[in-house]
This record gives sequence, structure tokens and C-alpha cells, in this order.
Amino acid sequence: MKLTIREITVFGMLGGIMYASKLIMELIPNVHLLGVFTIAYTVVYRKKALYPIYTYVILNGILCGFAAWWVPYLYLWTILWGVVMILPKHMPKKVRPVVYMSVCAAHGFLFGTLYAPAQALLFGLSFNGMIAWIIAGLPWDAIHGVSNFFCGILIVPIITVLRYAQQRMSGS
Repeated sequence: MKLTIREITVFGMLGGIMYASKLIMELIPNVHLLGVFTIAYTVVYRKKALYPIYTYVILNGILCGFAAWWVPYLYLWTILWGVVMILPKHMPKKVRPVVYMSVCAAHGFLFGTLYAPAQALLFGLSFNGMIAWIIAGLPWDAIHGVSNFFCGILIVPIITVLRYAQQRMSGS
């Protein structure tokens, strides 16, 4: 996956947009656009979407600290990326928004469950301890899933803008 200078620049900016959006929305717990951007970037850039996604992950570590909470970020966004990669590329236009919004919501609802194995390993939790940790986080996962669904309304418009920008850049 050789990158051009333009792609390096664009992917750096897109990762920065992810990070900035997270900071702006931190006032509302578990409501953010990270899933929205991950899905939109993956639909448009496919494998190369990992560059802006991991730019965000690294920025998050650098600016917020490489601590235990950060470790699951090394795989959480890749799971969402992988799910989007296996979706059909040519879905009917009317179906796309609902599918993308649903995938985004599912990632939010499952976030704590996906996060839990790393927490269990890092903090020596037993299987029962990990399950208790997941159950304790269910209210937050509910907020996360519902907010991801509604924020997912932005996925198709972001895809449209990214494709338009990509066409404009390749035409110049």
C-alpha cells in the first residue's frame, strides 16, 4: 500500500479530524463521531483507511497518554474497519444509510464487551470479573450504541464529500 505525498497529507488531516471531533464532543459521554469517520473512511479508502484511523489512535495516545485505557484502541477500531470491509461494495442506495448506521450502532453497543478482554488481561480479572465489568458498563454501551446510530446519519454525506474531494484532487 504505497502512499503518495498527497495521501499522506490527506490521511494525516483525516486522522486529525477524528481526534478533534473526539475532543469537541467529550462534554457528552459516549457520544462521538469516531465510528462515523471509521466507516466513511473505510468505504472510501478501503485498506488505506487504516492510515487515518491509526493516526487518530496514535494522536490519542500521544496527547492523552499511553495508558491501560488506550491499549484496546489498538484493535477496537480495526474490528469496525474489518466489518465494513466485508460489507458488499454495491449495496442499493436506499439500504446503505441503514446498514452503515446499524453497523455503527452495533459497534457502540458492543464497545464495552470488545474492550473487556484487554481490561481483564491488563488488570488480572477472572472471567467472572470480566463479565461483571461488561455488565457494569451496559448503561454506557446503550448510550454509545444509540448515539452511534443517530450520528450515523452523517456517514453517507461524509462518504459523498470524501469521494467528491478525491475526484477533484485526481482531476487536478
